[in-house]
Amino acid sequence: MKLSFSKKQKKMLARIIAGVIIFAAGELIPFENIPYGSYIELAVFLGAYLAAGGGILLKAGKNILRGQIFDENFLMCIASLGAFFVGQYSEGVEVMIFFLVGELFESYAVEKSRRSISGLMDIRPDSANVIRDGNIVTVSPEEVKLGETIAVSPGERIPLDGVVTKGSSSADTSALTGESVPRDLSVGSEALSGCINQSGVIEIEVEKEYGQSTVARILELVENSASSKAKTENFITKFARYYTPAVCILALALAVIPSLITGQWSTWIYRALTFLVVSCPCALVISVPLGFFAGIGAASSKGILVKGSNYLEALSHAEVAVMDKTGTLTKGSFEVTEIKPEGISAEKLIEYAAYAEYFSSHPISVSLKKAYGREIDPSVISSSGETAGSGVNADIEGHTVCAGKAKYIENITGKACPKPEKPGTAVYVSRDGSYIGYVLISDEIKDDAKDAVSEMHRCGISKTVMLTGDSKEVGRYTAEKLGLDEVFAELLPDEKVSHVAELKKQTSEKGRLIYVGDGINDAPVLACADIGIAMGGLGSDAAIEAADIVIMDDKPSKIPAAIRIARRTLAIVTQNIVFSLGVKAVILILGALGIVGMQAAVFADVGVMVIAVLNSVRALKVK
Repeated sequence: MKLSFSKKQKKMLARIIAGVIIFAAGELIPFENIPYGSYIELAVFLGAYLAAGGGILLKAGKNILRGQIFDENFLMCIASLGAFFVGQYSEGVEVMIFFLVGELFESYAVEKSRRSISGLMDIRPDSANVIRDGNIVTVSPEEVKLGETIAVSPGERIPLDGVVTKGSSSADTSALTGESVPRDLSVGSEALSGCINQSGVIEIEVEKEYGQSTVARILELVENSASSKAKTENFITKFARYYTPAVCILALALAVIPSLITGQWSTWIYRALTFLVVSCPCALVISVPLGFFAGIGAASSKGILVKGSNYLEALSHAEVAVMDKTGTLTKGSFEVTEIKPEGISAEKLIEYAAYAEYFSSHPISVSLKKAYGREIDPSVISSSGETAGSGVNADIEGHTVCAGKAKYIENITGKACPKPEKPGTAVYVSRDGSYIGYVLISDEIKDDAKDAVSEMHRCGISKTVMLTGDSKEVGRYTAEKLGLDEVFAELLPDEKVSHVAELKKQTSEKGRLIYVGDGINDAPVLACADIGIAMGGLGSDAAIEAADIVIMDDKPSKIPAAIRIARRTLAIVTQNIVFSLGVKAVILILGALGIVGMQAAVFADVGVMVIAVLNSVRALKVK
């Protein structure tokens, strides 16, 4: 494995090497045979100490001036200088050199974890080529207005979200989704910012300003991902705040009280210094946040953006998985599979349905307008309205046309609507209060949805549930195909929230409920769940804003992957806590009794820290 150090890390390595060389010379020189040898010995070892640890002394001094006294730098300086005070020069240098080695390992591990997340920051576009008055003008992405057209050449990163209006190409979406398979782009295709145009020149009509674009949203999520701490992190922070002053008081007591009784000041001061070195909490303070940070980095490399380590910790305790159907478990690409008119022609029925749904952007509405296949003249629609989760109404050429679910149309017509014989979503239509037929629309289950449900069961999810506004027949059919435990259909948004609240009661004390959705109607449920997961690639802005975790490529298989990453991360963090506290407890007792010396103390501090840090970095690797 090739190591790549930053400028700061190279300076740290140079100090370590200089300290080691001078220290080695001091160990080889026979000072007892040289005039004033004791003074020369002190000077050599002090030189080695300052060469390696001068920066640590300076940092400790600055922290004391800021009021931050009890940190690992202070403990190391007191312990190492104390070793010089009792004549243990070599051990004083060893403490500082090993501490600096540990700092180098920590810095490298943190940088490696940070690179796994900050690699996403490379998706930030530097400029956009806007076509204005027939000329291409290069401007900042923030300066591009809605409706303007930008040109993107092969190899360039798409700076803003929009629709391709000219040309065709393929786009590398790996920076957003973690997937290596390119996405084809042609006229009418959606182009997402942050992707790299691979082949032909394309022109894109901008549909979102930079602040609302995909790339801007991702960067905001990444930049804020470390701001929300897990309960374990908060505990360790509070623990260190009280633990460090406590061990300083105990070390002082260990140095003074036995010395007053026995008169052996040098012996007990040495044991107190050993006690200080061992008690330094840096292994916990460093490795626990680093473990969560590495876990977030591992998830981001797979196209799973976690908004904070608290959500990663909560996800590790997931017991119940609740999912929306359309756009989450199914592709959301609806197609009209049957037109069943009553009293009018099939052409007129689909026309009424398309016009009634004209102002809606729901996938079902899009499929109806696509099936109609002709240009819609909005001037013939005098008014329109929508009942959330039920249906739409519009005044079309003097007729009141309503389209929506069976219950919605039955309330209008006063008659029961016929049930389709085939599986699918039926859009029922009425005109002037009379039922005129239905249009059946079918949605395709995502390729990896069934495997995702199986994997969730395998990785410890006790119950998988689907909530959908679709009909009971469609809901039951989809649930059976996927192997889900329960399904609740024909739900309005507020009813989904009620079901989630009830399902949360079925989890254990530590268990958590996750909800996965993608539509604007899912935003309240995402906020209600213990962990909200949004399908981010095609999901709505409201869903992404309300969610705690965003899956960038809309693949359900990323849900069990995220759970496994979370559980592995928490296991690593727990290992670090148990190992660090266990080793320190043993060496603290042995050091206080005088059974072990400063070398064992250095291992209990720096050695344990290095092992814990290296263990934390394991969270970066995901199969």
